Amino acid sequence: MSSLNELLTRTITEVAPLLERREISPVELFDAQLARISAQDGVLRSHLLVTAELGRAQALDAEREIAAGRYRGPLHGVPLGLKDLICTKGIPTTCASRILRDFRPLLDAAIVEKLAGAGAAFTGKLNLTEFALYGYHPEYDYPRNPWHTDYWAGVSSSGSGVAVAAGLCFGAIGTDTGGSIRFPSAACGVVGLKPTFGKISRHGVFPLADTLDHIGPMTRSVADCALMLAAMEGRDERDPSTRSDPPVDYLAEIARGAEGIRVGIDRDYCTEDTDADMREACFRACYLLYGQKMVVQDVNLAGITDVAAHWQDTCAVDALLRHREWFPARAADYGPVFRALLEYGLTVSAEDYARGQKLRQFSTALFEKAFRDVDVILCPAAPSPAMPQSEFPPQRVAPPESFAPLVRYTAPTNFTGHPSLTIPNGFTAQGLPTAMQFIGRHGEEATLFRVAAAYEQATGWHKRRPNLTA
Repeated sequence: MSSLNELLTRTITEVAPLLERREISPVELFDAQLARISAQDGVLRSHLLVTAELGRAQALDAEREIAAGRYRGPLHGVPLGLKDLICTKGIPTTCASRILRDFRPLLDAAIVEKLAGAGAAFTGKLNLTEFALYGYHPEYDYPRNPWHTDYWAGVSSSGSGVAVAAGLCFGAIGTDTGGSIRFPSAACGVVGLKPTFGKISRHGVFPLADTLDHIGPMTRSVADCALMLAAMEGRDERDPSTRSDPPVDYLAEIARGAEGIRVGIDRDYCTEDTDADMREACFRACYLLYGQKMVVQDVNLAGITDVAAHWQDTCAVDALLRHREWFPARAADYGPVFRALLEYGLTVSAEDYARGQKLRQFSTALFEKAFRDVDVILCPAAPSPAMPQSEFPPQRVAPPESFAPLVRYTAPTNFTGHPSLTIPNGFTAQGLPTAMQFIGRHGEEATLFRVAAAYEQATGWHKRRPNLTA
C-alpha cells in the first residue's frame, strides 16, 4: 500500500474505499494529515487555525463506527477544511478580520452540520481575504500558491485552494461572490464548483453580498466535487433562498458519460481581454470534447460582460448593509481594501444599484436563450493564469474600473445564479495551471459533472501535484 503521506495527495474517491474496508484507519489518516500541515503550512499559510482536537475526535468516532459496520458514506473519516467565515460552534470564526477576531459562534453552520453528519473530520479554518473580498487585513498573512509561492493564489477562498492543491485536506469549502471559488481553483489547479444559487444553505456563513453569495466545494477531482455537493445540498428553512431540487446520484450521472451533450462557446467572449495561455487552453479543450463525442457549437453571449461593470456597486451596497453594526463606528479596524469597499458603497446611488439589477435580468435572459441550443457553455475560468504576487499586493486598493475586466468570466453567473464548474486544462511554460469553466442551466450540476469528468478522464491534468517536500 502507498504511504499515508502519498495517500494525502489522492482523491476522496480513491481513499474512501480504503477507509470503508478498514485498510487504513481514519485516525492514522488524520494524524498524517496533521503532520503534513505542520510540515508545509508554515510556508503556505492555508490554515488560520488547525482544529487538531476536534478533527481527531471526529476521526476516532469514524474509526469506531466503521469498525461497527456503520459506514456513513464516502466522506466518512475524510479530512476536510472549512473557510474561516463558516460558523463552527465554540471555535473562532474570524473572516480574517480584526472585527471578528474574538468571535466564537454558539452554533454550527448548516454545511458544518451536514459534513459532520457525513462523518468528515475537520482539519481547521482556512485562510481567506478579509470578509471574502480581495485584500488581506494587515494583521493576517496571506496564502502562497503551492505551484510557485511568489505567485497569486486567487481570492477570496485562497486558503481553500492552496490546502486542496497541496494535500493539506482532501476537500474544502469555498464561497463565491464574484469568482472567489473559481479564481483560487484556477490559480491552484483544483476543481471548484459555484453551484446554482440556493443549492447549498448559507445559514451560518458570514455574507459578503447576500444577493451574490454562493457556497461550494473545492476538490482534486470532479467526482470528489460531486460527492461533496451531494452531502451539502438541499432545502434549509433557515435559509429562505435554498432550493428544493430532488436528490441526484451524481456518480451515476458521471458514469453515463457525456456523448451527445451540446457544448456552446462564444469565441469572442473567450478572446477579448484574455491571456493567450488561458484562451488557447480553452480552445484546445474543444477538440478533446469532440473526441469524447460531444457536440461543440457557437453561441452568442454579446453583452454578457456589461453586468461585470456593476459588480462592485452591488457588492458594496450589500456589504454596507451587513456591516452597519461596525461601520463607520469601527472603520479603523478594517483593512484598507475592505474599508475602501464600504466607503465606496456610500457613494453608490439608487440609480446605479437599480441599473445593476436590470442588467442581472438581461444576463439571465442571455444565458437562458443560449441554453435553448446547448446544454453547457465553455469559457476560461479567469482572464489569466496566476500572476506574480507583486502585481496583486495583499493590501492594495484596486480602482473601481479594474473590476470589470477581472470578473468578466465570473461575475455574470453570480448575478444570474447559474452553476459553474472550474477545472484545470493545462499548464503554462512557467508551470502554472490554466483552467476553464463549464456553465450550466439552473439546477443541472449533473450535466456539468458529466462533461467535466469526461474531459478530465481524457487529459489527466487534475492528477498533477505541486512539487512539495514533506
